Amino acid sequence: MSDVRALLVGRGIEVGDGAYLERAGQPIHQIEEWLRDVLARFTTGSANPGGRFVRRVNAREAAVRELDDSGLRAALHGVASWMHKNGFTDALVAEAFAVVREASWRTLGMRHHDVQLLAGQALLSGKIAEMATGEGKTLAATLGVCTAAAAGAAVHVVTVNDYLAERDAEDNTPLYSFFGLTVGVVKQDMSVEDRHAQYARDVVYVSNKELTFDYLKDRIALGATLASQLKLERLRRASSARGSILRGLHVAIVDEADSVLIDEARTPLIISETLPDDLGEGVYQQAITLAGSLQPAIHYIQGKDRDIWLTAAGEAEVAAKARELDGVWKSPLWQKDLVSKALSAVYLFHRDQHYIIVENSVQIVDEFTGRVMPDRTWERGLHQMIEAKENCEITGQRRTLSQITYQRFFGRYLLLAGMTGTAKEVGPELRRVYDLTVTRIPTHKPNRRRRLPDQVFKSSAQRWEAVASRASEFAAQGRAILIGTRSVEASEELSQLLTLRCVAHTVLNARQDEGEADAVAQAGQAGRITVATNMAGRGTDIKLAPEVEQRGGLHVILTEFHESSRVDRQLFGRSARQGNPGSVEAMVSLEDELFRRYLPQPIRQYLLRWQGSSGLYARLFGILVDFAQWRAERQNRRVRLDTIRRDRKWLEALGFVGAERK
Repeated sequence: MSDVRALLVGRGIEVGDGAYLERAGQPIHQIEEWLRDVLARFTTGSANPGGRFVRRVNAREAAVRELDDSGLRAALHGVASWMHKNGFTDALVAEAFAVVREASWRTLGMRHHDVQLLAGQALLSGKIAEMATGEGKTLAATLGVCTAAAAGAAVHVVTVNDYLAERDAEDNTPLYSFFGLTVGVVKQDMSVEDRHAQYARDVVYVSNKELTFDYLKDRIALGATLASQLKLERLRRASSARGSILRGLHVAIVDEADSVLIDEARTPLIISETLPDDLGEGVYQQAITLAGSLQPAIHYIQGKDRDIWLTAAGEAEVAAKARELDGVWKSPLWQKDLVSKALSAVYLFHRDQHYIIVENSVQIVDEFTGRVMPDRTWERGLHQMIEAKENCEITGQRRTLSQITYQRFFGRYLLLAGMTGTAKEVGPELRRVYDLTVTRIPTHKPNRRRRLPDQVFKSSAQRWEAVASRASEFAAQGRAILIGTRSVEASEELSQLLTLRCVAHTVLNARQDEGEADAVAQAGQAGRITVATNMAGRGTDIKLAPEVEQRGGLHVILTEFHESSRVDRQLFGRSARQGNPGSVEAMVSLEDELFRRYLPQPIRQYLLRWQGSSGLYARLFGILVDFAQWRAERQNRRVRLDTIRRDRKWLEALGFVGAERK
């Protein structure tokens, strides 16, 4: 373990005591957060492919090529031994990268480009490497993974789902095996024994969700439950981590880092147990019925930020109707709580947008990724209320056993780094929360993507008709078309319209999650139309058929702007990858949720009256899209910061009730 500590020489990292090696959990104060935020605005920069580091690696290429396989292995392990004394210095990392690049060519048939060397350097420097979509992030990561693992660190490569974890591990295992490094993959439904065996290996590919929950299981196994009221700092002083699933938090390389560290960091991850529901199905059904009888603006008011509340008249109406009911309905507090949750279930959470029904079960759909989260539930009875609304079986409520935020969990790694195609918009937040700076990596080849003018329609129906016509037009030209939607409902509405027109197409959304990779892999064929939620296929390359490339490449249609401009950039980034031709355009409606929630009503009415295709209108519309997304992202950022504050208060409360302090 001392060798792993030495890798972080000069980084000022305080490491906790005990066999379970992780960063000491020192709280980050608001002043430090503010300073990080300020510094981030001056430290985001671009890497130079002609710089000293790349020249060092390339200067060693000819000599390394002359080594036989055993010589390559000896060279990497020799560099690793020096890293134990000096850490990840540029000179040592450059030598290691030259060796890994040659081994990659021999085992995978792929040689790292100069820009990928820069990405690898950024990772071992504890930074976020922003690489354009299709620039080979998966291969670039192997440089840092091989180097850190050879030096003795437990390396976790964190992906957004099990499929990508398994695929990337399988693709890169020949390279790791060449150096004698063992590879593990952790997936959902794996037993504790199997997980322990996988984490014992040198390199582990795992989704962010599985990794964080396994860490929480370790905390519970070692006694860190809410019931015991122990602070996590006490665990690091345990004499042994024997029996834990993981073997510490050494190095994490997070793929799609903005999705994991930002978008999914709005709520804490909780391990809970299911308790019998004392209320009973009848109470939830009564609440849904009562909520449906109330009048908007008179009995309740619906806010823009997914909140809803009873007016004084509403409380009086509920109290009057509750006189006819028994049990908990006799309590004014229960009346207000139950009906408020029922109003949220009925009016704020919508089927095929926020959740889907699978085998008579409510399953949450992540609004940023478009993926189903079958093992997650909403808190404090909301999930049961939605089940009642959909006439599904009512599940028991949950009691929290242990919880942690992504911000606190990933902050415990000795070395945290990441890769993504979209990080510049959240650079200040990454620096403020995780102390991660963003390094922009240039593209290997010039970008040939064409952005066509936005098309704006008054109604949603007009938009879908235009999208169907546009997709058919490009398909007839032998192009491949990818249409991005924001919800399952929207993708299926467009699918029905295309079916009525007898237009062949493929639908990819939360209902078809298992076939995602195959569908995306085929999306580059001539005349192929793929309708997908905006984030579907993230991490999977669309390979163009030769005839498609000759006819202009993949055409991407965005049908609704997302609250985060990064999601829009990710969708557009699927076109014109790696120097290929391609085009993108937005075809949106002024009825879309972004405009309804974040543009003032007078501005929306003005746009509806003035709708046109003039250059001035296009410029004004672009400014308003930026404004609406800025407001939405500011709101989401506040939610994430509130999560951090609540987490801080939760930890302080554990200390207040008598937990042992450091």
